[in-house]
Amino acid sequence: MRVIAGSARSLPLKTVEGLDTRPTTDRIKETLFNMIQADIPGCRFLDLYSGSGAIGIEALSRGAAEAVLVENAKTACACIRDNLKFTKLDDKAVLMEQDVITAIAGLKGRGVFDIVFVDAPYGHGYDQSVLQALAGSDIIDEYTIIIIEEKLDADFSYAEQMGYTITKLKNYKTNKHIFLKRRGSE
Repeated sequence: MRVIAGSARSLPLKTVEGLDTRPTTDRIKETLFNMIQADIPGCRFLDLYSGSGAIGIEALSRGAAEAVLVENAKTACACIRDNLKFTKLDDKAVLMEQDVITAIAGLKGRGVFDIVFVDAPYGHGYDQSVLQALAGSDIIDEYTIIIIEEKLDADFSYAEQMGYTITKLKNYKTNKHIFLKRRGSE
């Protein structure tokens, strides 16, 4: 695994040993960032369930002003710290070592994120809990791009009742990215 583009281009990243994390492949990461490249420069990026930190680091490498990475596994947090230091992007990153729902509550009043990336363990309903927590939070607005990585057959029909609109869907062989925005006060 490596940084695809930007200031840390081609630098290799450590991954977390074992099966507890599932890193986004370089090919999928490249496709994702090609889709959102225009939104990255100067943005505030929130990476939930960060794993090795590869997505947040990619955003910083491509010009994000700040990335907040949230992860509660100790080994993954150590990996993130090492990757941030190695890529020299640690000065633009905040690592929150806690569960995602607690982190969302803790970020209250600290400004709106432009992009929120959610890569929770597949098939456990964590995505729905995250969207619920975000819906009641001031860290997103109707302009925030929320991207969820989930297994290919995951159902997101509930999102509309929660006040979200699915704006884009990108399918891969075994997983997909769902792009959502919170509906504004129309």
